[in-house]
Amino acid sequence: MRNHTSVTEFLLMGIPHTKGLENVLFVLFLAFYLLTLLGNLLILLAILPSSNLHTPMYFFLGNLSVFDIFFPSVTSPKIMLYLMGQSHTISYQGCACQLFFYHFLGCTECFLYTVMAYDRFVAICHPLQYTVIMSHRVCTVLTLGTWLGASLHASVLTFLVFKLPFCGPNEVNDFFCDIPVVLPLACADTSLAHTVSFINVGIVALTCFLLILTSYICIVTSVLKIRSSEGRRR
Repeated sequence: MRNHTSVTEFLLMGIPHTKGLENVLFVLFLAFYLLTLLGNLLILLAILPSSNLHTPMYFFLGNLSVFDIFFPSVTSPKIMLYLMGQSHTISYQGCACQLFFYHFLGCTECFLYTVMAYDRFVAICHPLQYTVIMSHRVCTVLTLGTWLGASLHASVLTFLVFKLPFCGPNEVNDFFCDIPVVLPLACADTSLAHTVSFINVGIVALTCFLLILTSYICIVTSVLKIRSSEGRRR
């Protein structure tokens, strides 16, 4: 990739129209970041020592907490350094890594929400078969599947963006590297990367949304049937 580009670093322009608010924004970002870390660490500390919580639901919740710790860590430290008046630049490799991990972690969380919805569907709609369907092996395979699927998703997007040549300018109109703000800086046709990234992200988000929606529709339908049956018995 580097053989086709003269850009060695990108200049992060930060949040627009916030001049003079750097200190306030720094405090807000720091507070939200620390609260996010603390909240997810408390969840992990509650789950790990307690054998009663070593169930599929809490297994997935623990995984989600780990990714909730890493996800904001991709962008928050850099924006806080920016607000403190430190370096506004990010290296070419750093920008590529930031884009990859942003989409990898975000996609993994999206997949985990879908798996957790499926877990609740099985627990409520098929309670007698729950331990068989959601066995330890199945939970492990589902978790590894979310990691591998998200890794493939992020790798494709990162490759399509950074295989393009970057000759300048190098000003990223945001506080972190993402596809919509990095692609316009490329010195080549970006239509393929635009199309694939739009379809890829759209399909992942829409598929997860529809699966989660279907799971909860089935759960609500099952609960209503149970209540209806109990009402008739009375």
